[in-house]
Amino acid sequence: MKAIDLHCDTITRIDGSDGNNLRHNTLQIDLEKMQASGTTLQNFAIYLDKADTPNPYQACHHFIDLYESELAKNNDLIRPVLTYKDYLDNQSAGKMSSLLTMEEGAPLQGRLDYLEEFYQRGVRMLTLTWNYQNELGYPNSDFVDAKTGLISPRQQGLTSTGIDIVQRMNELGMIIDVSHGSDQLVQDILTHTNLPFVASHSNARAITYHSRNLPNDLIKAISERGGVIGINYYENFLRNPGETHSLCEAIARHATHLKQVGGIDCIALGSDFDGITINEELADIRSIHKIADSLSQADFTTAEIEKIFYQNVERVYQEIL
Repeated sequence: MKAIDLHCDTITRIDGSDGNNLRHNTLQIDLEKMQASGTTLQNFAIYLDKADTPNPYQACHHFIDLYESELAKNNDLIRPVLTYKDYLDNQSAGKMSSLLTMEEGAPLQGRLDYLEEFYQRGVRMLTLTWNYQNELGYPNSDFVDAKTGLISPRQQGLTSTGIDIVQRMNELGMIIDVSHGSDQLVQDILTHTNLPFVASHSNARAITYHSRNLPNDLIKAISERGGVIGINYYENFLRNPGETHSLCEAIARHATHLKQVGGIDCIALGSDFDGITINEELADIRSIHKIADSLSQADFTTAEIEKIFYQNVERVYQEIL
């Protein structure tokens, strides 16, 4: 079965790593593993930890250089996607596709011209925040009570600069990603934009209570806007403490809940591979057939599994790119 994955951190992980490259490495994703898994399109994120990155703008350009170099070396297997037509053309040519994303808005420094600069360099999705406040807005991690673990209902979302950025993203055809963002940030996206957007690697808070997961009202709102939510494979976002069901069973539980709240058309895959700890059950991207099996055992039809694995993302990309 074809598959599209909305998020991985592989590009950052191969930087400066001896013997690891995009074609073949010891990580959770490489091109050979992707080919074996049936992956047709992989989102490759430029992940930055702002606290450890003195100049996020320069660092982002460095990782784009690395990404471009790796794609050039491997154009027999994979080619970039800047428009939806590129994706269709790549499939016709028998090639996998790659879509470049940024996981952290800090490299923009709040500047519209930097947004357009990164768009010209091929970035087609932006995760507005990571785990720190930046010029665009606030992450949910800022609003977790240290004693109770509960999320405060009083939150900050997009800044005025962030509103300008997301509106320009709609004009450019760059996909807004709200994973890591505060609940209020998602509400602000709904208020100030009009196109579908994604939560590239987030799960359902009603199933696993974590600030990185989405509450029911936002799941429903993302779905009603025509967006998708990529199920994250990180076990702390899939299972509550003490729960013993397998990761694939947990993924099926989250998918079932997303379907009940937002409908089948809002569900996608967002592994977070190479940004999460390795679990033997889902050791790397070649394991995704196990997810399809668990979904089938949870009474998802073949047509529904195909929507989750690739068709829902194709619909969003066709509308925006």
